Amino acid sequence: MKIIWTKEALERLVEIEDYISKDSPERAAMFVDNIVDHAELLSNNPQLGRVVPETANPIIRELIFKKYRIVYRLKKDIIEILTVFEGHMLLRIDEAGF
Repeated sequence: MKIIWTKEALERLVEIEDYISKDSPERAAMFVDNIVDHAELLSNNPQLGRVVPETANPIIRELIFKKYRIVYRLKKDIIEILTVFEGHMLLRIDEAGF
């Protein structure tokens, strides 16, 4: 399946990279690349992530990478990455583009 990153998700990746780059720009770029690579696992197995507890909607799922939640929506033949955020936070529906 094809993976598409929403504007929201891409903005969150930039924020994550900006935050980490305060300590190490190289590490920040590598970490964000690793998040993207981890999300690519979904292309062969879209059901890999669990249903997001805040929504209980079977088409809204999340994949965990380290301490980050990668929230995505299953569509007919695409996977839409909605947002990425720290795992200790709750999903804000208004930010995820539902």
